[in-house]
Amino acid sequence: MQRPINVDLPHKLGRDEARRRIAGNIDGLAGHIPGGVAAVDSSWSGDTLNLVVHAMGQAVNAEIGVDEKVVHCKFELPGMLSLFAGPIEAFLRKKGTDLLLEDKRD
Repeated sequence: MQRPINVDLPHKLGRDEARRRIAGNIDGLAGHIPGGVAAVDSSWSGDTLNLVVHAMGQAVNAEIGVDEKVVHCKFELPGMLSLFAGPIEAFLRKKGTDLLLEDKRD
């Protein structure tokens, strides 16, 4: 059974800058996933980023919607990963802004 996690990350960047930062940070996302071996497939549809994160034999589908003042994150945790929904949600609330919206420009 899948379990959804919904997290809103407020920001003051505006839609275009938030989208640019998220796009720039997706490549590093796999490095934050426990287990050491993860792959992230991503595609944009307008201002919505669709992700599939493959790790530990599981696939997590995610949708990240970028608005002017908030980033809406929705993750569908499959089977056994749903047991860790609480800690995963807490991590996203605490570190999601840093992971997705940090400015990685040199």
